[in-house]
Amino acid sequence: MTAEQSQPIVVIGAGIVGMSTAIWLQRAGREVIVIDRGEPGHDKGTSYGNGGIIVPSGVAPVTGPGMLWKSPKMLLDPNFPLFLRWAYLPRLLPWLLKYMSNANEADTRRIARGLSVIVGDAVEQHKALAKGTSAEGWITDSDYCFAYADRAAFKADSFVFDLRREAGQVPELIEGGAVRDYEPGMGASVNLLAVMKDHAYVRAPGRYVAALAKVFLEGGGDIRQGEVRDVELSDGRISAVVTDQGPIACACAVLATGVWSKPLARKLGVNVPLESERGYHIMFRDPSLKLRATFMMTGGKFVVTPMEDGIRCAGIVEFGGLDAPASSAPFRLLRKQVAAYFPTLEYSGTEEWMGHRPATSDSLPVIGEVNGTGVFAGFGHHHIGLTGGAKTGRLIADLITRQGTNIDLAAFDPQRFN
Repeated sequence: MTAEQSQPIVVIGAGIVGMSTAIWLQRAGREVIVIDRGEPGHDKGTSYGNGGIIVPSGVAPVTGPGMLWKSPKMLLDPNFPLFLRWAYLPRLLPWLLKYMSNANEADTRRIARGLSVIVGDAVEQHKALAKGTSAEGWITDSDYCFAYADRAAFKADSFVFDLRREAGQVPELIEGGAVRDYEPGMGASVNLLAVMKDHAYVRAPGRYVAALAKVFLEGGGDIRQGEVRDVELSDGRISAVVTDQGPIACACAVLATGVWSKPLARKLGVNVPLESERGYHIMFRDPSLKLRATFMMTGGKFVVTPMEDGIRCAGIVEFGGLDAPASSAPFRLLRKQVAAYFPTLEYSGTEEWMGHRPATSDSLPVIGEVNGTGVFAGFGHHHIGLTGGAKTGRLIADLITRQGTNIDLAAFDPQRFN
């Protein structure tokens, strides 16, 4: 064992990326310490509140051709799921200009090719991560259905389906009355389903991450609760992670704290254009409907997932930073849309949640070593955090242990923004 291998690796962040990284490093024989402000899978984290769907077809970014000209109308439409806290606009603007510069066909295709690397085998990656463990039972195979009003609405999305086809994801179409045969609870406004096979979902994302943490602990891992404040460098390489409990000596570290990764990355010389894209979900408890699949309601831009505690409807895009409380308008709109799409749905109660998707300005995650410091980034996954988290962790573990990969990771290089 080399001197470097005798030192532990510190993983900062106990979400899906952090726990995946920790487990794959542990399986490679390395000593790993995970540190997070909260417990793994806690209800304030994005790994808890996401839509729960593992989406190999999730290659289309939010930015797309024509979005620059459509966005003002979207923002002014109270029935469109895009919100902005206007007081936050001056702080958002520098990031927003970079973000919107990718709203063209060439950049959208480039981003889709990059995302396909991370999400294309996502179901297999999650199953490999959880195989033979208590976490395995949380993963459920499922169709993933894009719901449309009619064939014309589906054809209007032909560009994004071209991107999916190029990534090897081809839908099967269900139309007319056959939609209700497939899903009896679906409202009459949906008359076409574009069904993607071989997808999956997690029945309780927070509990899934907590189960992975238990697997890690049972393997001899160390999880600590605390706040990371800085890193110590020696000759340009990390020697310790500085926490509110004191320094932790380490051989290298992994930065996997989502949108909260930006300050520490900046201290290491990388200024990632990263913003919170605030997402909302409502859990409908004890639902009267037993859904057979997961759905993307394309008219409302939200996903519908049958989970352990009910039906979770998750979506909405809101820009308003990390500090402002949840807004009421997104919840009102989401409830209105759910009632329109599933008019017979009854339930005993609801749970509302708001969290922070880490959105880079080019919609691609940050994966790789930061400026040769021995700190490895794994954040910025935007809408594919759960989907891509298992593979991202495995890639980072391979980079650290020098097992190598034949995957070109240049699109995710932390230095690409410098």
